[in-house]
Amino acid sequence: MVKVNNINVFMGKKHIIKNVSFQVKPGEIVGIIGPNGAGKTTIMKTILGLLKFTGKVSVADRNVTEDNHRALSKVGALIENPAIYPFLTGLQNLELYTEDKNSMKTVVKQLKMQNYIKSRAKNYSLGMKQKLGIAMALLNNPNFVILDEPMNGLDIESTILVRKLIKHYAEQGTSFLISSHILSELQKIMTRIVIINEGNLIINKNIDDFKNINHSRYKLLTNNQKESQKLLQEKGMLESQSNKYLLVNEKNIFSIQNLLYKNKIQLLELAPQQIDFEQLVVRSLNKKAEEDEI
Repeated sequence: MVKVNNINVFMGKKHIIKNVSFQVKPGEIVGIIGPNGAGKTTIMKTILGLLKFTGKVSVADRNVTEDNHRALSKVGALIENPAIYPFLTGLQNLELYTEDKNSMKTVVKQLKMQNYIKSRAKNYSLGMKQKLGIAMALLNNPNFVILDEPMNGLDIESTILVRKLIKHYAEQGTSFLISSHILSELQKIMTRIVIINEGNLIINKNIDDFKNINHSRYKLLTNNQKESQKLLQEKGMLESQSNKYLLVNEKNIFSIQNLLYKNKIQLLELAPQQIDFEQLVVRSLNKKAEEDEI
């Protein structure tokens, strides 16, 4: 559905996006993650042809350029803040962009906006404005939707509603590129993860493959941790250590067991290191930072 190939974006002399490439397949929900200022929104704007760039962006095999947006006819987007006319009603705002009245009615119903859709948007709460922005992005049955922080201002009920709605559209074949700092929510819906930091692509993986990174590290505890640490460091098999455990890579487990046995060190515990999704993302970012320093 979407191909981003080796794109670069400059702001003056500053290199903002650096040789980023990834794809979004039909029905795929891609989560784009990174710290503030990493380049997430810039990448989204670039895909929409809103910024000058080098490289290639295509949607459904049609190229997008700064001057040619015809490939975006079946693309919906919510970038930063919803583009709402405050003195129009929510319904009038939707009517400005809709090509299909039935589609508009469906989206309003799906987002449970019936009670206030005919009120002026200037009186909307932050959450109501956000839902209107999401509705505008989902108008006209788009093939591809870009959502930048879609959960902003939403209460728990609305967050669950939007999450289910995104899944519903994806099941019908709509592709999504979503940026969010609420990783716990993004984790529940995304099928692929793209991690960006300082304009560089750090991770581009199927979400299940990314989560499996969690099992590549093992916690090691012996009856002589000090000597174990020394041996593993000498052999280059020690990744890091926590307060209690030495951390090693799964691929070295059998070699480590043999090494400890030969040195008459008793193995007390060897188990996968379990970390949550947010910790896994942070670890990926920190690992890349350490590599850059080297």
